[in-house]
Amino acid sequence: MATGTNIRTYFNGIWHDGDIAIMNAADHGAWLGSGVFDGARYVHGVAPDLLAHCERVNRSAKALMVTPTVSAEDMVQIVWEGLSRYPKDAAVYIRPMYWAIDGDQSAIVPKADKTGFAICLEEIPLAPDTASATLGKTRFRRPILEDAVVNAKAGCLYPNNARMLAEIRARGFQNALVTDAMGNVAESATSNVFMVKDGEVFTPIANGTFLAGITRARHITNLRADGTPVHETVLTFQDFETADEVFLSGNLHKVTPVTGFENASYQIGPVTRRVRDMYWDWAKSA
Repeated sequence: MATGTNIRTYFNGIWHDGDIAIMNAADHGAWLGSGVFDGARYVHGVAPDLLAHCERVNRSAKALMVTPTVSAEDMVQIVWEGLSRYPKDAAVYIRPMYWAIDGDQSAIVPKADKTGFAICLEEIPLAPDTASATLGKTRFRRPILEDAVVNAKAGCLYPNNARMLAEIRARGFQNALVTDAMGNVAESATSNVFMVKDGEVFTPIANGTFLAGITRARHITNLRADGTPVHETVLTFQDFETADEVFLSGNLHKVTPVTGFENASYQIGPVTRRVRDMYWDWAKSA
């Protein structure tokens, strides 16, 4: 299913207009879920941290035992070729993808010499600055490395996220605040999460149960350079119930203010606004 419009697809070495077919029914990725992807953004004529996203999709492939076939540097060049057909004011989601084509004699383990690769570009607008989200608790948790490939941005992890969202939407919330196996907050169902208390910023420590995102790291760097203390630490639901501000951090919309968590309500505060402003100031000057 296409999320955006004006789609372009890089497959078999060339760019194609439209949402073309890239996978066969018998491909390992189609029936055994050996697919990984990453998401970068082209907005305001820039593609922030594009190289880092291309590097991460190659790491994700290796984590699923899928052999990456395109260097991150070459991937960046291919992406820019594809973006040349979009207007400078377009907002484009950039999604490089790998999947295994064949398995070994057991069919389960991907063969190293057969890897599918594609890049999908879709126009998806940024959410307006006035957009926000509410969070609810979910009974579903993030797995650990011994249970799932949590060190990859892998499609096979997302059914767990989907049931989180379905559960909390049925209760009237828009996103889920998710814990790890120990019951400490890890992230939301779609993004990394930050909270603000007494002018200082807190975010769950990267403990291997969730991807500590590229945009998350950028926000931390920007905040510290601006003189705001940032603590990567263990956080609980109770910490969020008493926070002054909460915001989500993800590639698609960069910063999403949170206005409520269960019975707690928040204002869209100065730190959240400052984080957004600093991100775009950095992106446009990088």
